[in-house]
Amino acid sequence: MESKKEFISVPMNERNGKPKDLFFIWFAANIGILGVVYGAMIVGFQLSFLQSALAALVAALSFVLVGYISIIGKNNGITTFKLSRAAFGMKGNWIPNFLGWLNLVGWLSVNVVTGTLILNSLSNVLHMSQNHIITVICLLVFATLVLFSGLLNQDQLAKLQTFFTYVFGGLTLLILVILIPETDWHQLMTMPNGSWLTGFLPAVSIIMAGTGISWSIAGADYSAYQSPNSKNASVMNSVVLGAVIPLFVIMFVGILLSTSVPDIAVSANPIDVIGQALPSWITVIYFITAVGGLVPQCIISLKSARVNLETLNIRVSDRTSLTIHGAIMILIPIYVLFISQDFLYNFQLFLGLLGIGIASWAAVFIADYYFNRKDGYDIALLSNNGAHIVNRNGVISWFLGITIGFLFTNTDFFSGPFAKGIFKDNSLGLLLAFISSYVCFVIVQLFFNKEGHGDGTKSSAK
Repeated sequence: MESKKEFISVPMNERNGKPKDLFFIWFAANIGILGVVYGAMIVGFQLSFLQSALAALVAALSFVLVGYISIIGKNNGITTFKLSRAAFGMKGNWIPNFLGWLNLVGWLSVNVVTGTLILNSLSNVLHMSQNHIITVICLLVFATLVLFSGLLNQDQLAKLQTFFTYVFGGLTLLILVILIPETDWHQLMTMPNGSWLTGFLPAVSIIMAGTGISWSIAGADYSAYQSPNSKNASVMNSVVLGAVIPLFVIMFVGILLSTSVPDIAVSANPIDVIGQALPSWITVIYFITAVGGLVPQCIISLKSARVNLETLNIRVSDRTSLTIHGAIMILIPIYVLFISQDFLYNFQLFLGLLGIGIASWAAVFIADYYFNRKDGYDIALLSNNGAHIVNRNGVISWFLGITIGFLFTNTDFFSGPFAKGIFKDNSLGLLLAFISSYVCFVIVQLFFNKEGHGDGTKSSAK
């Protein structure tokens, strides 16, 4: 590992980004055709058409959390988990930081699995024989494509994401327009209302886990490169609109398509099922579009994973970082593709479990900022050499939220003692984790921390 001086803030000569850059970064990250699967999953909670559409919109608006954290990153010119050191302390931040890294490489692996399945389907359309060798080749091709993106700097990333937005965003829209006529409108409009408590809320929470909550850990990683003169409102609007517009539209089409292609939400290869619903003349374009829509998500995950690794004081060269993440990108998909062979199940399990920890982290992070850091972060709280070792307020609030979240969650690995009734077999534990961590931090802040500065004092990060 390389020994390098730690730079807390992004150098001013690199802070020349504009809010529109954030719009294209988050738009491109949400044009993936997998959003159709999200829409079908929502309907699977036995909701009516209007309930499903509302659930999709509310879940997509979870990107307000990413927008808020992006403002914090812009105001301070510091990436997400370096800022998080103030809320948790230098050592207290290690576990949330590692969990964030795990979330990013997990998402990266999930998207590589999806990309491999898409290329596999494309090879089938091109009349190539289907076997393990072809699957391995597809995996290596997609993983190599993603790894090359790890060599991009911030300006190159913004330009590439803009390209993806226009090209693959347009192609995705074309595919969606072709899919819409497949809708069984009578069935759609006659679906009965489901339970708002046991259907609507769990549907919203599972999609939030995979969208706004999951991406919150990367919010400041990109806004830290924004010009200090960028307006907060512009940053918020660019992030939220850039993410919500494509995500909601694609999920909405997934809701419509669930009536004519009900297997989307239960298939081991949902992308292939969607392809079968299209006319044969456009299937090749569809699969290319699907691959193109996944690459931007992988780029963001790979870049932020590298940032998180450095924040954990694991400072390695670009080549070593790409080697580490490349190995993970190959090994996890190999397990999913050749051993587990149940993509969607592992996908939902992954979202639910990691989402609890990330939700609790996000609650503590924004609560700490609101109460203690609005005037800026004290660099001493963010430095490796600082005395700010553990922020008990943040760590206790985070741990309490996670504990409550798991107590109300059941999976194949364990069953929380309170995961019964309305909490059984859903992801409401994630929302409880977020609320519990936030409320706990507020109580500690108001009643046990009279000075209101956490474990450190406020001062400008400039």
